[in-house]
Amino acid sequence: MTFSLLARCAETGRFGMVIASSSPAVAARCAHARAGVGVAASQNITDPGLGARMLDLMGDGLDADAAVARVVAEARFVEYRQLMAVDAAGGAGFHSGAHTLGVWGHARGDGVIAAGNLLAHPDVPDAMVGGFESAVGELGDRLIAALLAGRDAGGEAGPVHSAGLLMVDRESWPVASLRCDWSDEARPIEAVARAWQVYAPQMAAYIQRAHDPREAPSYGVPGDE
Repeated sequence: MTFSLLARCAETGRFGMVIASSSPAVAARCAHARAGVGVAASQNITDPGLGARMLDLMGDGLDADAAVARVVAEARFVEYRQLMAVDAAGGAGFHSGAHTLGVWGHARGDGVIAAGNLLAHPDVPDAMVGGFESAVGELGDRLIAALLAGRDAGGEAGPVHSAGLLMVDRESWPVASLRCDWSDEARPIEAVARAWQVYAPQMAAYIQRAHDPREAPSYGVPGDE
């Protein structure tokens, strides 16, 4: 049903994740990140509240592994949940319940974790981590590389209809939240990758507009805001 990757950039401290699924609007339910704290995902049969709970626990000082373990100990129906988190030190936590759907797996790297369910092949998470670690550029570029690597490794067993990229930096809001909530043509990953290509050169300007719009450049679009 879903494949995703969560990561912390050791150079900038940014957190981000990418995700794709046959379900609609997957990023709206499954992707969670908080500046200075971490990034978390609740997937398989999703409870979005668990993503926020993991972030709260990491914000209170637990590392990612302990935050995931606490949620598993406290929450109902965790046997249906697949949970991931990456903390401010780059540590990662993971849980996949007994009722995780289909072929599933996970893979870890330095400050990065990937996992999925209903996968076409069990090596999809390894391919995503490999794609992330071998890519160059800033965090968003590497996240997109990971998503494309997961697609190329087979992705989900069925057609993928939604995808997203979420990234936080120092601000209280996401500096990037790019989504394709439904694609009949089953090309949402390509849509999100293209959106990142367009948005990446402008991202700093949109941050600057929040801090001081007098100094922020315009890109010549009528009604640009």
